[in-house]
Amino acid sequence: MLSQIKLSVRTLVEYVYRCGSIDNNFRTATTLIEGTKAHKTIQSTYEDTDQKEVFLKTEMEYEKMVFIIEGRCDGLIFRGDEIMIDEIKSTSHVLSGIDENSIPVHWAQAKVYAYIYAKDNELTEMSVQLTYIQIQTEEQKKFKKRFTVQELEQFVFEMLESYSSYASLMYEHRKRRDQSIKVLQFPFETYREGQRTLAGAVYKTISEEKNIFANAPTGIGKTISTIFPTIKAMGEGKLERMFYLTAKTITRQNAEDAFSLMKDNGLCMSAVTITAKDKVCFKEETFCQKEYCEFANGYYDRLNEAVLDIFSHETLINRNTIEKYARKHTLCPFEFSLDLAFVADAIICDYNYIFDPRVSLKRFFDEHKKHTALLIDEAHNLVDRAREMFSALLEKKNFLTLKREYKGTQLYESVNALNKYFIEVKKKCSDKGHLVLKELQENFVELVEEFTHIAEVELLQPTKTDDQQLLLDTYFAATGFVRIEKLFDERYVTYVEVEKNEVFIKLFCLDPSHLIQQITKRFRSTVYFSATLLPLQYFMDMLGGTTEDYTLSIQSPFAKEQTEVFIQPLSTRYHDRDHTKKHIIKILSKIVNERKGNYLIFFPSYAYMKSVYEDFRANYPDTRTIIQTKSMAEEEREQFLAAFQKGSSDTLLCFAVLGGVFSEGVDLKGDKLNGVVVVGVGLPQLCLERNIMKDYFQSTGKNGYDYAYTYPGMNKVLQAGGRLIRSETDTGVVVLVDDRFLNQKYQGLLPVEWRDFTVM
Repeated sequence: MLSQIKLSVRTLVEYVYRCGSIDNNFRTATTLIEGTKAHKTIQSTYEDTDQKEVFLKTEMEYEKMVFIIEGRCDGLIFRGDEIMIDEIKSTSHVLSGIDENSIPVHWAQAKVYAYIYAKDNELTEMSVQLTYIQIQTEEQKKFKKRFTVQELEQFVFEMLESYSSYASLMYEHRKRRDQSIKVLQFPFETYREGQRTLAGAVYKTISEEKNIFANAPTGIGKTISTIFPTIKAMGEGKLERMFYLTAKTITRQNAEDAFSLMKDNGLCMSAVTITAKDKVCFKEETFCQKEYCEFANGYYDRLNEAVLDIFSHETLINRNTIEKYARKHTLCPFEFSLDLAFVADAIICDYNYIFDPRVSLKRFFDEHKKHTALLIDEAHNLVDRAREMFSALLEKKNFLTLKREYKGTQLYESVNALNKYFIEVKKKCSDKGHLVLKELQENFVELVEEFTHIAEVELLQPTKTDDQQLLLDTYFAATGFVRIEKLFDERYVTYVEVEKNEVFIKLFCLDPSHLIQQITKRFRSTVYFSATLLPLQYFMDMLGGTTEDYTLSIQSPFAKEQTEVFIQPLSTRYHDRDHTKKHIIKILSKIVNERKGNYLIFFPSYAYMKSVYEDFRANYPDTRTIIQTKSMAEEEREQFLAAFQKGSSDTLLCFAVLGGVFSEGVDLKGDKLNGVVVVGVGLPQLCLERNIMKDYFQSTGKNGYDYAYTYPGMNKVLQAGGRLIRSETDTGVVVLVDDRFLNQKYQGLLPVEWRDFTVM
């Protein structure tokens, strides 16, 4: 039986014809916004007998493989006896710079469509037309060629010859992958308590093309319990790929470890980790221009060979592996990871590659998404992350600076008009210093859109000065603003905030649930899981859950006797902190005297933490202490965690911030951590945005204060306390410092194993 390879026309021609360099000095975003509009402009000129968006499909045999090639051509034009494929391409560049042979991949795409149509309709000749349209002026430029069906067939076979090595490699890999999955066993001798339940629920969810919200406590092995059943579903043909999405490096490492463990058990599956560009860039500056970076220069000329090389020798493709092969083939490691992700079985990456409208992986087409599952780890983090991804901010100062730098140009008029708008709206803020508007300010958006068009023209010119970086940054902020404006509805507000001489205008997404739902419904299944997805109904509301979604809540596998819980009913409210600070220091000294060991002490703010830390050090200089600082580098974080040593005879107090890098994703097993003290109920600081959210949710019939403050705050408390018990043998103490922990509502949000507490 011949191997069947299914691929799109676009995939085939881009693989064979991609060449040249990465050049991100300036790439217009208008094409993304107005490309579809430009296509429709051309298609609207077609005659009644012409066709648009025509689906074409054919099968071709080459070297024991049957290629099923399909795609949708832009136009099919009939003029007397002549039948012509029309391939439409939009551009922001001036058309004078494009000649007949400028972009071979465009001809290739059109010629494949022409061949398929000619073959299906037994034609001897076909015409091919490339139509370029300038998206701002709507100027058009057309090139036309005529081919015999023999010429077209020869052309397509030559492309298949270039593609066949890669196709064969991918086919053989998939065959080995599916065979290895069939015999793959769960990588541990037994399931932990609750683990089989979670794994079964995930498999059922994917099989039935549903979504699930799973509250799965620490200790059951959430990572393996979600990845393993997803792999099993893939082996049965229910999926083509999976994304493992996470917000933190440590949980990304857990996913990599899970794939590595299953590889040791016989799994043959490709998994690619995407790391942020600024972390993997080989150059001192992240400046993707061929004149500066040898890894960008000629990137696409070397890419195909590198892809064949890495997939021939590797399956688990993490950051180190990508960097190794990127250096070997002189490739940008970040772009290389994206190209590898497009064909990998599993992709481990940050939330933003799926959810952020500005940076999501556009190369993953909808037909791929229908056969893809999303596993969203630490899903409680997605609420605030999504809210920020779906919001957009512009600042007055950038337009004021551009006004000074571009006098006497067309750009000057645009930035001057925007600067004036900021000044006018500032006056309306009165003494409050802010203004909240439920409606979209369309006149402002029009000014921003006009700025993007004029800025594009300026940026497309050869660089004259070094000050274009500000223009480039402001341009991207403005295009992001325009993109978010398209999403504006009743779940948004526009707010203006004044801080001294600065003015901010923000499109603020109050409720991200609808947009999350719109994105996830394109995928086969989405699995939301976390150890603190409580209250479950809150997270379902905020993450776009419906009544058709599954829910699961698993009890902790650990005995409540492993944790001794104390509540110290002091007020940690802002106005009481100076008064109760001495009491907190006494509590810490009591712990030091009575229970030797390593402790994490969490505070609701840096200022509060630093104040207690300094007073404690002054009173107890002999006690070993360390403190979290703002913007710690990775090396500093590692040093902080390295201070936790097993079996230490000294006591160590580690001061950290609630909701910070050490309050979740940190795994300190055994004697490395003996206790956690949480100061306060974690409420976010009172601020304009939280108050706007509170009022909005109150108006929708929910408890606005709980949605804006209580639930997000207590989630931080649960995460911080969850650092303590990480295995069946761990024991320790949790001290909750705040009188509100004795309130019935707050107690109802505590884990069951914490509710048998002692009041200090």
